[in-house]
Amino acid sequence: MGIGCRRGVSVEQIEAAVRDALGDMLPFEALRAVATVDIKAAEPGLVAFCARHALPMRTFTREQIAALDAHTNASQAVREHMGVDGVCEPCALLATRNGRLLVHKRARDGVTVAIACSADDIGAM
Repeated sequence: MGIGCRRGVSVEQIEAAVRDALGDMLPFEALRAVATVDIKAAEPGLVAFCARHALPMRTFTREQIAALDAHTNASQAVREHMGVDGVCEPCALLATRNGRLLVHKRARDGVTVAIACSADDIGAM
């Protein structure tokens, strides 16, 4: 799962956005990791969310995100602020092996969430 967020969002805001993105499609227990841009690695709400659910956090540099050769939903605001087209979708894809997006970017209350599934998991579905 890729997550992007504004500075200072709460763990509750992240929790609500994740549950909204999951909807009825996937159980919360299906999540294996949180992926985000490296400059968000110490964001208190994100750190607390990962700790609350025992999810490892994987981070990627803006260079890794920019080098991803995949079509993702671009955000002009993210491009202006961070120099990349997006965070949640590219990070979700980078965290999977030959994966695809199951849930495209969903925005809620300062948090964006995208969910990707690896090729191995797709075959098991």
